[in-house]
Amino acid sequence: MENKENNSPELKKKSHWNIRPYLAIALTAFLVITLSIIFFFLIYRYNGFAAGWRKLTVILQPIIIGIVIAYLINPIMMFFEKYLLRWIEPKIQKKDKAKKLCRSLATFGALAVFIMIIAILLILLIPQLAESIQGLVVTLPGEVQELIDKVNGILKNDSEIADMFENTLLHATDYLRNWAMNDLLPKSNQYLTSITSGLISIFKVLLNIVVGLIVSVYLLFSKETFIGQFKKLTYALFKPKRANIIIETARKSNEIFGGFISGKILDSTIIGIICYIVLLIMKMPYAVLVSVIVGVTNVIPFFGPFIGAVPGFIIIVLANPLQGLYFLIVIFILQQVDGNIIGPTILGDSTGLSPFWVVFAIMVGGGLFGFAGMLLGVPVFAVIYYIIQRVIYHFLRKKKLPEATEQYIELDKVDTRTNELCYFQKEEIDVKKEDQTEENTENKN
Repeated sequence: MENKENNSPELKKKSHWNIRPYLAIALTAFLVITLSIIFFFLIYRYNGFAAGWRKLTVILQPIIIGIVIAYLINPIMMFFEKYLLRWIEPKIQKKDKAKKLCRSLATFGALAVFIMIIAILLILLIPQLAESIQGLVVTLPGEVQELIDKVNGILKNDSEIADMFENTLLHATDYLRNWAMNDLLPKSNQYLTSITSGLISIFKVLLNIVVGLIVSVYLLFSKETFIGQFKKLTYALFKPKRANIIIETARKSNEIFGGFISGKILDSTIIGIICYIVLLIMKMPYAVLVSVIVGVTNVIPFFGPFIGAVPGFIIIVLANPLQGLYFLIVIFILQQVDGNIIGPTILGDSTGLSPFWVVFAIMVGGGLFGFAGMLLGVPVFAVIYYIIQRVIYHFLRKKKLPEATEQYIELDKVDTRTNELCYFQKEEIDVKKEDQTEENTENKN
């Protein structure tokens, strides 16, 4: 009888379902271990991986430039297209023809605006920058000598420190002189070769930019087709439920990147202009050069103004030490205004990241990919954060648990029978309130 009972279908079914959780755990563990091995292999072989990645980016550089340009001027193109359709569509009977004509005009109009903005900036900035750099080169020796005299005047009462300072400068001067005589002049041919290769590299970059402009035109003109092809491929490879998630994630990624990059460019432009106006009012030297440095470095979140402050401070302090200190105060105030007023107004909560994760993304991105990593690390990590958040919310919903983080801050445990959240501190507070009520009642009595 016992054997028959043990072999019953119900017991077999029960034992089958008992095995499934262990299989799921084993499969999860296997996947985690496999992914960990792959991750550590990439880290261990990072140099080879990085070299291959750099080679691929060099090959695809015109395409990458084209995608970036198309991404930047897409809002301008959409603005032009919106108003052109209102004007052209009633005059042309065929809607497809009208849309194609509007798209063509809007694309070339947006590209013309982009080129015009770049050209105006170059025309305005390059002469000023060249003048500032030339003035810096001409006046630098005298400013250094003036600084030395000031230091000597301060240290005149302490002969030992003054002698040490003077000897250090003399050694540095001798080193530079010997380097120029023994290294610079004999290797002038090598430097000329390097300059030539540098010019060739500049020509290649310019050629890639021209090709990138052409690529951006094709991308903008047929962007709906490319989006449709992506969606078609996604639904062909995945089940509708998973495909919907992928497309929604892609849409959210576009929203994060678009909002962050366009907002950061506008934010940095405003900061650069404000910095220039303030430096002009305070009559600081090299206002254009320093403002451009501050504006360009400001595209890096959080650390940008401080990174730009270092070369700006060095340039100004050589001309006037007191104004160098004033410049640091200006940068600090500017960073506070940008971080608390201008930045939040323009960017809003485009990334959805806390300050800690912003710093984390900048440090990791900068460590792995340099300046580009510092710039794009925040939106990339924001997308990764969004995906992880979606996965966590999915599992919480399956377990019928709340999604809001605030509900877990004071959490003690989850009741395994009812799935209700239990708050230890809340219970303590309730007990204290009851004790206080009892004490008050006793006092009244």
